[in-house]
Order: sequence, then structure tokens, then C-alpha cells
Amino acid sequence: MICAYIDRCRTFADIGCDHGYCTQYVLKNRLCDGAIISDVSAKSLNKAEKLLAPFIEKGVCRAVCCDGLREIPEDAEQVLIAGMGGEEIIKILSEGFIPRKFILQPMKNADKLRRYLIDRGCKIIADDIFKDDKFYFIIKGERSGGCASYTAQQLAFGRDSLKNPVFREYAAEELRKRNELLKTCGGSGTDKIMREMRFIAEAIE
Repeated sequence: MICAYIDRCRTFADIGCDHGYCTQYVLKNRLCDGAIISDVSAKSLNKAEKLLAPFIEKGVCRAVCCDGLREIPEDAEQVLIAGMGGEEIIKILSEGFIPRKFILQPMKNADKLRRYLIDRGCKIIADDIFKDDKFYFIIKGERSGGCASYTAQQLAFGRDSLKNPVFREYAAEELRKRNELLKTCGGSGTDKIMREMRFIAEAIE
């Protein structure tokens, strides 16, 4: 699902690449002229280096052990950052740079990441949800161009997510969790949960 959002580009960079599967897909399908894989963990990076050894030997892929974007060239045309929390992705972008094109897959705090991108004038091209046992949000965009203002629900759940049938499954699961919480909490906690449930219900409508 993540790879479906990747466009043909000159240089593709996979930050926090872990096993390197996304970069393998990009290289096998000739979606880039060259790729950079990076991870803050040398052990994780080594797994990706083994997987991508044929491409590294050909000189079309290189590995960099670094924190975030610190050793990634700013002219890397398209950057993938997946499998991290939204706040961690914000930290990486803040300490590094906002790529010309990006695909971001936050594991949590996606709303904070959306706000960060919007406030910096980024153009959000796709902002969707998908399911693979768990639910995942994905954001595809560009560094400049800006985007239309988001409603509170779009900011919380993604502009395109709200039109995706998968979102109804996600919303039903979130409502179920809160119904369970209502059985064990009281006072102001109940009020907070009820507000959250109304907010989710409005998003479904």
C-alpha cells in the first residue's frame, strides 16, 4: 500500500528503512534512478544492505547510518518516512528539511503531523487510511504549493480517509474502544470520552 503512493523519481530516499522492502520494490520496478537507504540503527540497516546487495553492488543504491535526514542530500527528490510516530517524523523534518516530495506513514499523532505540514505551506496530495490487520494513515505531499484548509475532522483523520470505506471500520473500532472505557471511568473522564465519540460520529456523517 505504501509503495502504491511512490512516483517515478530521480532519487528516492527511505528514512528508517528497517528491512528495506519498500526500496527493493522501488528499485525492482525502476521507479527511481538511484536510492538511498538510512536507519539510525546499524543492525537494522545491515538487514536492508543484505536484501539490497545486488543494487548496492551496481551502484544504484547506497546505505547511510544516520539519525533522520542528517546525511541525506536535500536534493533527494522523493523521501519515504514510514512506521514512526507523528511526533518523531516532525522531529526528523524539523532537524533536517522538508523534502521536495514525501510519503509519510505515521503510526500515531497523525493529526499533529498534518498540522505541521499545513502550517509550513506544504501541499498535501493524498491523505488516506488503509488496513492490514491494523489501521494505518498515509500522507503524500510536496514541500510547496499549500493546500485548502482542513476541517477539524479532516485534520484528525485525514481528508481522503473520510471518503474511504475503511474509515467506517476504523471509526467503529474507535467507538467500540470508547464504549468499553465508559464502563470503567466516571466524572470528567466520561465527559471527555463522550465528546470524542460525538466527534468521531460527526466524521462518519
